[in-house]
Amino acid sequence: MITFILNNKTIKTSEHSGTTLLDFVRYQQRLTGTKIGCREGDCGACTLLVGTLHGDTIEYQSITSCISPLGNAHGKHIVTVEGTNLKDKLTTAQEAMKANYATQCGFCTPGFVVALTGFALSNSDKNYTNAIDAISGNICRCTGYKAIEKAAHQVVKKLDNNTNTTFDWLIENQFIPEYFKSIPQRLKDIETKDLEQPKGKYVSGGTDLYVQQADHLADNAVHLIAEKEYLKGITIENGICTIGTNATVSDLWNHTELNSILPNLKKHLKLVSSEQIRNMASLGGNLVNASPIGDMTIFFLSLNSNITILNSAEKERTIALKNFYKGYKTYDLKDDELLKSIQFKLPTEQSFFNFEKVCKRTHLDIASVNSAFHITVENNVILEAHVSIGGVAAIPKYLHETSAFLVDKPLTLDTIIEANQILQNEISPISDVRGTTDYKRLLGRQLFFAHFTTLFPKQFTLNDFVQHA
Repeated sequence: MITFILNNKTIKTSEHSGTTLLDFVRYQQRLTGTKIGCREGDCGACTLLVGTLHGDTIEYQSITSCISPLGNAHGKHIVTVEGTNLKDKLTTAQEAMKANYATQCGFCTPGFVVALTGFALSNSDKNYTNAIDAISGNICRCTGYKAIEKAAHQVVKKLDNNTNTTFDWLIENQFIPEYFKSIPQRLKDIETKDLEQPKGKYVSGGTDLYVQQADHLADNAVHLIAEKEYLKGITIENGICTIGTNATVSDLWNHTELNSILPNLKKHLKLVSSEQIRNMASLGGNLVNASPIGDMTIFFLSLNSNITILNSAEKERTIALKNFYKGYKTYDLKDDELLKSIQFKLPTEQSFFNFEKVCKRTHLDIASVNSAFHITVENNVILEAHVSIGGVAAIPKYLHETSAFLVDKPLTLDTIIEANQILQNEISPISDVRGTTDYKRLLGRQLFFAHFTTLFPKQFTLNDFVQHA
């Protein structure tokens, strides 16, 4: 029995756990403020909030419910736009949208309202940048966004960078209704035994599987693993970072120590997806998706990561991620196996990491080509190098030959130019909707050069490479 709180109502349902949360909310509960748009997690019209209890406090995150399995709501507080309403007056987010003429046809408006409410409830700094990030996964086809940005600014102004946004404060300032105060205790009180999990397709966040197979997953057995504790967590010990495969991109985003070691981490992760998807997508799911352009796969390949694999008999094996992929959408994983964790050595004072991505839109798009780079340099000599690139082969590509060539070479323009020639021989892009073969080769070259101009701006400039183009 799936048990959770939907707005102010306790739900107990035997509905199939693979049904999408969106369909349950709209068709079973008739809460039609949550809209059906793309059904691919792109437009944000179906945005809901998911509240998860941690001790005595509850953390809210926004998600796209069209690609989220109903079973993942078990034990949580799910909030639709109806659940944010106040009696006989507008909430702060609703009033900001109204006052700034930020809505026209209204189809997308509930998603924006929910996302802005989630921002007010979040633990993030209450500044304009974070407010815009919060609605980064919401598309509007009418107003042109400037009015919506003004609405976000009005919400931020009322929050006044108040980091102590307790339920009492948010209720008093008309961000949320009063029943929110009762939710932590009610979640403690409801019986939420672990769901019985039949043998079926493993599903964590569902952000890729539900784009492709939503109807199939709604009709067939699924084995939900998003709440498996042994697949969660991020630990750092003796210079090694270990990440459970259920960890999300948002878990990386919010990890203080990782952000201090990788100072551009948020900048890189902002290229990956919208906040709603970052809140849902598991890192393990990105790896086993095996997409040739999987952003986080390219990210971890360049960190020369290892992955630990667990089978049904609880036996583990560890392999290098760069040896995991065997061919297009095929990899070294048996039917009874799961990815358990990802491990990599953290960059040191002598090592540097960078991630680059080119796509048709600046943000929230699938890469045409993406690339990541991890290099260790001492006395201007390259001691270690790991280069990965996506969109140029049938698999997420670790460049074995290019990486090996760079080791023990001086960090000079000639070395980089020669390394690019090896890179071009290692890749084999094909023409598709994201670009021609020649275009992808050009992007591969430019992103490779961009790693050096970004990491060593005093040593290399774009003009240095233009002369060798």
